[in-house]
Amino acid sequence: MRLSIHAVGRMKAGPERELAERYLARLAKTGPAIGLDYSGISEIAESRARGADERKREEAASLAQHRGDAALFLLDERGKNPSSEELAAKVASLRDAGRKHLVFAIGGPDGHSPESRASADYVLSFGAQTWPHQLVRVMLAEQLYRIATILSGHPYHRS
Repeated sequence: MRLSIHAVGRMKAGPERELAERYLARLAKTGPAIGLDYSGISEIAESRARGADERKREEAASLAQHRGDAALFLLDERGKNPSSEELAAKVASLRDAGRKHLVFAIGGPDGHSPESRASADYVLSFGAQTWPHQLVRVMLAEQLYRIATILSGHPYHRS
């Protein structure tokens, strides 16, 4: 199953980008042996629409185009906050059910549209706090790598 990230906003050069890239490179090496192929990040610029609702609609249209028929895990502070093992099990379940593609979506400053939330297969939270975009990218990259290590039995993740 292909794993990809759709992100509103561009990651600037710096330590956060380097750390996210390090985890995603590890995922790219570890994942194929367990049927997870990292296929990259699709970055889109934040909408310049005047109102938040219109910005969310424009960003949702871009996400829908990127998503196609892929499963969608939306990152949102109002979502569920599973353990790493539970998240790994959800990903494995989709993979084992024959899903070909899973998109993890990071929204813009206004969040995701109600339509995107309603169409998501899962709404994922890294806690009730609002996190800077750069840190969310790092945390998602690390969790994707951790999922691969959990599913492969690698000692990186110890319970």
